[in-house]
Amino acid sequence: MKVAFIIDPINRLDPGHDTSVALMEAAQQRGHEVWITAANALSVVAGKALALMQPVKLVPVDLVDGLWAAANPWFEVGEAVQLPLEEMDAVFMRTDPPVTVPYLYATYILDYIDPAKTRVINSPKGLRAANEKMYALQFTEAIPETIVTQSKAVIRETVERWGSAVLKPLGGKAGEGILFLQTGDRNLNSMVEISTQQGKEPVMVQTYLPAAKDGDKRIILLNGEPIGAVNRIPTGSEFRGNMAVGGRVAQVDITDRELDICRQLAPTLIRDGLYFVGIDVIGGYLTEVNVTSPTGIREIDRLNDVRLGDQVIAWVEQR
Repeated sequence: MKVAFIIDPINRLDPGHDTSVALMEAAQQRGHEVWITAANALSVVAGKALALMQPVKLVPVDLVDGLWAAANPWFEVGEAVQLPLEEMDAVFMRTDPPVTVPYLYATYILDYIDPAKTRVINSPKGLRAANEKMYALQFTEAIPETIVTQSKAVIRETVERWGSAVLKPLGGKAGEGILFLQTGDRNLNSMVEISTQQGKEPVMVQTYLPAAKDGDKRIILLNGEPIGAVNRIPTGSEFRGNMAVGGRVAQVDITDRELDICRQLAPTLIRDGLYFVGIDVIGGYLTEVNVTSPTGIREIDRLNDVRLGDQVIAWVEQR
């Protein structure tokens, strides 16, 4: 196959952490051509989606003393050429959030790929439909108590009722802008005003789950089926467990409750063309559905001696 990856600049990726690199390695090791491009290198000409793409060769990472070790350099790119994306068998949209207006425009360009010729992962329509915070709200049996509002009065009343809460910007990523709210905090009004842009922008507020101190579990789903998980545990004085803010990772099993959550999500994810997804679960509650560039494969592989990227590419081959 020919497989294209729409990514951020490759020299900024961490080969020992980034899932995009794991997927590209897996495609290469299974004998496929790997191409890279960027969201700002897409165009539509004569009704067809094109991209300025480069072939890439990777030096796969090695596991040394329990950690991924990468060569230097770990990749080599070829000459850039303008090609129809329909010449690819699969296109992975892996640009990191936040979902900006240019990101949305890129998904509109991807709509001009013939789905009979090329599988786009994830579906551009699904990416537009699935805000990573709001998408979870439809699964009412899986989520904790949650509100979405831009009203300071509503947020204050909710925090007073719950005692404590977590505020999340709807467009945030990697834990950015997440705040712990508590009754009696004299900074509460100011934090809400800053987060809502003085009441102009809605935010998500969820009841604080004490189980968060034990970890925020990332579960990777492929075509609606869970294929692996990793626990991200807060360290030091930080209440967030995200790896981007220093959360420690640990091996973890998927519980019966979490399997049930996956079953609740699966039909909707498949309907929306969201084939490769990372969900976040705390204390048996779904908190987010990550669809833009979910990560965690490298950590799951390292801790469990598996190769999830290989499973993903094998799934693409079958289709």
